[in-house]
Amino acid sequence: MKLPVYCPSCAHPLNVSQLRCETCLTQVSGNYELPLYLKLSREEQDFIMDFFLASGSIKEMSAQAGISYPTMRNKMDDMIEKIRKLKNERP
Repeated sequence: MKLPVYCPSCAHPLNVSQLRCETCLTQVSGNYELPLYLKLSREEQDFIMDFFLASGSIKEMSAQAGISYPTMRNKMDDMIEKIRKLKNERP
């Protein structure tokens, strides 16, 4: 299931309002901003994790994915741009 991060009515970012412990059923309510990482798609999250596990090597990632370095560099640049835009959305 994909976590909704934008309001379906007005497209503004959603916040978390309640968390619950499944063991003791304690509930915490408030108005919490989602971490930037959770605003990314699962594929984008996996890309970041793969980059981390490749010790930040685009060359290693491109070899593992079987694509050229320039193609992987373009994917990385796209991710950087998306993350910059998400960071600028913050109040």
